[in-house]
Amino acid sequence: MLTPVAYGLAIVVVGFVVWLGFRFLLAPQTAAAGYGVPAKVDGDRAYLLVKGERDLALGLVGAALLAFSTAHAVGWYMLACAIIPLGDTLIVLRHGGSKATAFGIHFATAIVVLISAALLFAR
Repeated sequence: MLTPVAYGLAIVVVGFVVWLGFRFLLAPQTAAAGYGVPAKVDGDRAYLLVKGERDLALGLVGAALLAFSTAHAVGWYMLACAIIPLGDTLIVLRHGGSKATAFGIHFATAIVVLISAALLFAR
């Protein structure tokens, strides 16, 4: 019973990271606003594109692990990746973003990723 839930949640998380990568590559200003700290219109777009390609690569690594590795390995991947939304929470809070975005998006994502890791370890 736990296995489909563990893998299903991991697939959703990995799919979301891939989607975020594409979003930052294709619509960086919109993606930055959704992140919680809007980018300056005349700012250096390259940094937003870097975030996009790194999110995309991170998501593809997760997809490869899901396809070709064990639940334990994917659990460690998820546990390590939980650092990202936790850091994002702090970044949004320290740079003028709303608490609702920081906790409602980034911190909540960290909790989901940690739950995914726990389920994969318990499998």
